[in-house]
Amino acid sequence: MKTEALEALQLSCQDVLTDPLHCVAFASDASFYRQVPQAVARPRHLQEVQALFLWSHTHGVPLVFRAGGTSLSGQSITDGVLVDISLYWRGFEVLGEGAHTGLRVAAQPGVIGGHLNAHLQPFGKKIGPDPASIQSCMVGGILANNASGMCCGVKDNAYHTLDSLVFMLPDGNTYDTGLPADRARFLHEQQTLCLCLQTLRKTLLGDPQLLGRIRAKYQQKNTMGYSLNAFVDFEDPVDIFSHVLIGSEGTLAFIAEARLKTLAVLPFRSTGLLFFESVAGACAALMSLRPLCAAIELMDGNALKTVPLEQIQDDGCALLVECHAETGEALKHKQQALEAICESLPLKQTLQMTVDPVEQAQLWKLRKGLYPSVGAVRQSGTAVIIEDVVFPPHRLAEGIQGLQRLFELHGYTPEEKTGGIIFGHALDANIHFVLTQSFTTELEIARYDAFMQDLVAYVLDLGGALKAEHGTGRNMAPFVVAEWGETALAVMQQLKQAVDPWGLLNPGVILSEDPQAHLKHLKDLPRIDAEVDRCTEC
Repeated sequence: MKTEALEALQLSCQDVLTDPLHCVAFASDASFYRQVPQAVARPRHLQEVQALFLWSHTHGVPLVFRAGGTSLSGQSITDGVLVDISLYWRGFEVLGEGAHTGLRVAAQPGVIGGHLNAHLQPFGKKIGPDPASIQSCMVGGILANNASGMCCGVKDNAYHTLDSLVFMLPDGNTYDTGLPADRARFLHEQQTLCLCLQTLRKTLLGDPQLLGRIRAKYQQKNTMGYSLNAFVDFEDPVDIFSHVLIGSEGTLAFIAEARLKTLAVLPFRSTGLLFFESVAGACAALMSLRPLCAAIELMDGNALKTVPLEQIQDDGCALLVECHAETGEALKHKQQALEAICESLPLKQTLQMTVDPVEQAQLWKLRKGLYPSVGAVRQSGTAVIIEDVVFPPHRLAEGIQGLQRLFELHGYTPEEKTGGIIFGHALDANIHFVLTQSFTTELEIARYDAFMQDLVAYVLDLGGALKAEHGTGRNMAPFVVAEWGETALAVMQQLKQAVDPWGLLNPGVILSEDPQAHLKHLKDLPRIDAEVDRCTEC
């Protein structure tokens, strides 16, 4: 960075880190991508964020906002200026019931999701999104990636539980969508943007085939590209834009605060582990299990090999199931119904349903520990790749079996210590898979590219979505057009151009003109020491 630009940056923000040690330390998020920022800025208030936007436009250097950094697809790294909001943006407040909503919570982007739930617990409430990383991820990332998780499905994700936002556009203007005066000011001051939003809405509504695709695809989890459903669900430009910001991965604006609707916590829970002979058998049971269960987590045989359970056999599959109820009596009825269903299922073995919190925590630790378990046993010098897709529920078994064939075809197997495990939210037909490999040779990079090309074709051929909850990021940006088509891609491009004509806010994320973008800036993990090499740099 030129001296003039650096001096101006330090005047724009009081807390700026430029020494090589800090820049390298901030170079990685939880993905398998890596870029070293030129500087790390830590703004304390909106005036400094505004100054950073102005500085970025003046000097042509990109800005990327990062909260917890738990993003898995490369959406919070940069070789420009990384704006760390995890330090000074931790304010939150539990709000009373609004005119049309129940208890709400207002939170700045640096608040950890699990901390919000801890403060909502005395009210018997929680936030809707419940990602596995909720004890680490922050509100900024939860909103930017439209997080969901184990239980929330689609209806309780960040998009559907949003009440209002405070956001700053790249032009430096700030709006609070909860204030009528600010809503009116947005319509007056952002007339060009509002006209664009209305035009894009007409484009989507005027294309019956695409409109049908949008409505169908958002019945399931989908975080591929921008939230096109906002143009269908809302008419007011303020509401359209505030909901497009959910899942926009920091490419359109800075979200300074969000007010979220809360959900009731059902205090009575029963948890168990069901073992099946095969993936097909487990998936066949889902239709009868879904009405009773708040969570159903699938773990294929390769995933189960990574956990220390004597009951596991190599060709097995397990479902971790959990029932929730408002009263003990209601839970008893659900559990009895579940046990009756299980009697007719082709189970290899059933662990007794438990209401003991310690035993429940152990079962969930087994499921949530799959990703770090694979990371710990991978070959030294390899990166951990985790991706998520969604299939139509009736094609879930077919989808998983096809993924397993792709793993074999491209050499991703536990025997080779290259991952190839599948787990995820079977309740929503949302599957995660973990691969490990190095990116030190052109041959290895080509292998990953070949797998990705086959994956994209296979998932879309089955009518699935390439991203369900981890965000598009860099890894899937080249494939947005494959998922949505040219018309939808053009809508997304026009949206980005209208909001960020400078192209300086998290460039290369969600939208990329480079068909090889998923193969650039790959994380190099040189061998150092047996203990150090186990770290996945998450």
